[in-house]
Amino acid sequence: MWVVPEAEIAGLMTPEAAFDAVEAVFAAMASGEAYNFPVVREAIGHEDALYGFKGGFDKSALNLGLKAGGYWPNNQKRDLINHQSTVFLFDPDTGRVSAAVGGNLLTALRTAAASAVSIKHLAPEEARVLGMIGAGHQSAFQMRAAARVGQFERVIGWNPHPEMLIRLADTAAEIGLPFEAVELPRLGAEADVIISITSAFEPLLMDGHVKGRTHIAAMGTDTRGKQELDPALVARARLFTDEIAQSLSIGEFQHASAAGNISNSDVTAIGRVITGDHEGRGDAEITIFDGTGVGLQDLAVAGAVVELARQQGKAVKVEI
Repeated sequence: MWVVPEAEIAGLMTPEAAFDAVEAVFAAMASGEAYNFPVVREAIGHEDALYGFKGGFDKSALNLGLKAGGYWPNNQKRDLINHQSTVFLFDPDTGRVSAAVGGNLLTALRTAAASAVSIKHLAPEEARVLGMIGAGHQSAFQMRAAARVGQFERVIGWNPHPEMLIRLADTAAEIGLPFEAVELPRLGAEADVIISITSAFEPLLMDGHVKGRTHIAAMGTDTRGKQELDPALVARARLFTDEIAQSLSIGEFQHASAAGNISNSDVTAIGRVITGDHEGRGDAEITIFDGTGVGLQDLAVAGAVVELARQQGKAVKVEI
């Protein structure tokens, strides 16, 4: 078994490589070459943590495995990030474990890559203003990834704890874009692309906030009850996701679905847009991509990083 420690990931996996891996696996899902296993995700009754497993099999890339981990909201007191995970890969020919890979940075990179894929394929061509809702650890990855695929001229942002907005301001400065903190009604009215990356359980962005041609990437923590967007906003948008069943059960579209405002047929897998099987935005005023975070994304980036680590002598071989 190969072990790739968390400390080695930053020197191996680039945002560009993560984007390519995620875009490819979304296409493989749409073509039927890859599929996800049912997700296990539960509140464990300790430290307010959510813990679970996401896995799948990509026949085209021969990636089989799972990611184990979750969300520990109190980790700041321990000087740790809230999301903690490890990816395990298995040999699809024999069933033997083939690799254990640190999953924290990979999760951040693949999550940001997913929203960037949605921006590439669904954002209005004229998009110039990026709106950020949330200023946690993941927000910086999201902004950098969006800037790589979009032609943004400025960034506006909101966070329930304004003192955290310095992260957005610093990240915008790093990529050479002006940043302004605004309230949500103004963010919804001015932003052409909106990334929401929070752990909210009540809607933040309301239907009345969003004006004009807009693409929204709802990328916050997914579990039963999570909610970042007003169901009325969801109901009037053209909807896309990584995994339809997951989005309707634990993702952003669960509330509109439960209320009967949307059905399964109203949601399209983004892989169909990537493969050219769906027109994507078309003439829609608002598009929403619900990034629920599928196990296949984790396997794709982990598989890529294992190969790089072996080539560069950064993987440790362990006999089990």
